Amino acid sequence: MSDLIDDNVPNPSEVSEPLRRAIGERYLTYALSTIMHRALPDARDGLKPVHRRILYAMRELRLSSSGGFRKSAKISGDVMGNYHPHGDAAIYDAMARLAQDFNVRYPLVDGQGNFGNIDGDNPAAARYTEARMTAAAEALMEGLAENAVDFRPNYDGTLEEPVVFPAAFPNLLANGSSGIAVGMATNIPPHNIEELVGACLHLIKSPDARDETLLQYVPGPDFPTGGVIVEPRESIAEAYRTGRGAFRLRCKWEVEDLGRGQWQIVVTEIPYQVQKSKLIEKIAELIQTKKIPILADVRDESADDVRLVLEPRARTVDPNVLMGMMFRNSDLELRFSLNMNVLIDGLTPKVCSLKEVLRAFLDHRREVLQRRSRHRLEKIDHRLEVLEGFIIAFLNLDRVIDIIRYDDDPKRALMFEDWGKPHARATSEKDYVSPLTARTIPEAEEPSLSEVQAEAILNMRLRSLRRLEEIELIRERDALMEERAALEDLLDSEKLQWAAIADQLRDVRKQFGASSPGGARRTQFAEAGEVEDVPLEAMIEREPLTVICSQMGWIRAMSGHIDLTREIKFKDGDGPRFAFHAETTDKLLVFASNGRFYTVGAMNLPGGRGMGEPLRLMVDLPNEAQIVDILIHKPGRKLLVASSAGDGFVVSEDEVVAQTRAGKQVLNLSGDARALVCRPVSGDHVACVGENRKVLVFPLDELPEMARGKGVRLQKFKDGGLSDAITFALADGLSWHDPAGRTRTEGDLSEWLAKRASAGRMAPRGFPRDNKFT
Repeated sequence: MSDLIDDNVPNPSEVSEPLRRAIGERYLTYALSTIMHRALPDARDGLKPVHRRILYAMRELRLSSSGGFRKSAKISGDVMGNYHPHGDAAIYDAMARLAQDFNVRYPLVDGQGNFGNIDGDNPAAARYTEARMTAAAEALMEGLAENAVDFRPNYDGTLEEPVVFPAAFPNLLANGSSGIAVGMATNIPPHNIEELVGACLHLIKSPDARDETLLQYVPGPDFPTGGVIVEPRESIAEAYRTGRGAFRLRCKWEVEDLGRGQWQIVVTEIPYQVQKSKLIEKIAELIQTKKIPILADVRDESADDVRLVLEPRARTVDPNVLMGMMFRNSDLELRFSLNMNVLIDGLTPKVCSLKEVLRAFLDHRREVLQRRSRHRLEKIDHRLEVLEGFIIAFLNLDRVIDIIRYDDDPKRALMFEDWGKPHARATSEKDYVSPLTARTIPEAEEPSLSEVQAEAILNMRLRSLRRLEEIELIRERDALMEERAALEDLLDSEKLQWAAIADQLRDVRKQFGASSPGGARRTQFAEAGEVEDVPLEAMIEREPLTVICSQMGWIRAMSGHIDLTREIKFKDGDGPRFAFHAETTDKLLVFASNGRFYTVGAMNLPGGRGMGEPLRLMVDLPNEAQIVDILIHKPGRKLLVASSAGDGFVVSEDEVVAQTRAGKQVLNLSGDARALVCRPVSGDHVACVGENRKVLVFPLDELPEMARGKGVRLQKFKDGGLSDAITFALADGLSWHDPAGRTRTEGDLSEWLAKRASAGRMAPRGFPRDNKFT
């Protein structure tokens, strides 16, 4: 048989197609599934499938807002087994979020037990917690039993689930939503139902209302954690018009007076979706790294409400300045993005404006109203049919009793009895023998009662066979006829339909609006109140200190101005190098041999009780780079910087202040050259001395002033390089310390005075052997 098989004939079970097309089609299928069934909410009820299935499963379990609780494990198990075949942990997490009043503006699940907190703690396991629906969830599902929406088979076809909820209120905007799909995302903040209903009523009254007009009803989001929105109104209007934008949200704070001039700041509301524990950790890190030197401490005194205490370092600090720095450096202020990308009619993803989202909700409510009205009409017609049969039965009660008592087929006898003429029947080819009269009676061509009516009469209870029941039946029939006429008028009139929807929305406003518990607006609006940059001198108290830096680069700050000649302890093998008086408000400029300037705040230096800390840990100073000099920054002063190759220039101190740990490159180096000189500029001349002990003096104006570069040649060398350079006033002469420590001054410098980049002449008698001016 193997000889008869042709290898070139394709196997019918195998399909060949290009890899690009195969991957593209499958990835597109995955992307569409993610967009429609996982990440984006439906514009009509504002829910994703997992949330819709959770609430529907709770409804099937009869977990009403006024009933009892059931174990969360039971709920998540039913959801997973009946409607959502995914992980139970993911289902429980989604359900727990619906119960968190700090995440959801109008919770849809009423949780009993530990469902997490604003600190970021996770909910307890599903076997320990219980849940039921809230009144808001019931409002979303009102009308499910009245054919208000379509149903579809569940994942295995054994049950049915609603495609969308009837949604009595605009849940998409009321509770917001967020999700990330393939190639698109959504992020919608929560809003206030009172304001949303007002906007819907205005849109019903004026369908062509402008987006700006709706802002009079919906001024902005209403976050469950409160806070203060400081976004300009123009920016909010543009975000709602386009469906994209952002809102600046700040914490709510107040100054608490402690008496005797002392005060502290108390934060009572934090921004939405900020975990309080992580916020405190971030603030504590800012204090430890001294990025906010005017903040001394942070404490969490929260109980059921939020209470964060911020202590200033000094009572002279301006509270607004302190909070301005906190807003810039912590999550006490954040930007909440708006991206209203939703599914229109459950199928098409679209970035919608505020008006489009409200219009989608209102159109959905109109469709729900029409479907519920038609369903009610069908119920009324069925009931009227039954009532007509009951009335006929009461008018001919004795005859009905006889038929039921003696007839072999009472149902058929009731249907074909001529109730208008009790003993006369229309003729037919087929005869019907009634045991009641023991004679043959022709069968009626058309039944007098329908099958439904006959069945209802047969199922009637004996206790209903009272004469007064007829009056009740007629009264009920008349009421149903009146209701039926009203429903027909409603279905025929668009105006009446919108009026009914408006009445329903007003009822929702009474139940969940500002007058209901928790319905008042929580998020307030305010101006941004930008805080300008303020110098440290205005924020902290000026205190004297002494800066000590060792030969190995260990730096510390000792309180007060101590005697610089007194003995100070250092680590073994280390010794003193820099020691000078400063103040807490000073900035220190560190010039390194790699040509970079680093900036360190004197306030941030470690205390003087220990040996200090390595300066390399405070700034990004490479191990191969050495400290050339440390100066106190004086705005407006100029510095002379030079390299060992003899190149240099003048730079303004304002140009060398660095804002980051990486420092700022000022002197460019090449080859083996290293930064050697950093001296404050004073006087009108420059003196240079090389390793060959030749000294050159030239006018200072021959040196250029630059912000960064290699500089120009100071002195020409045949061998070696530069040893030192200094600026001085020619009229005062050039001074240095001789080997005995005495100060010597050379007044007549005409022998060494020449043009820049000259070779110079041998140093004067008594010049230091280390070739240094100081």
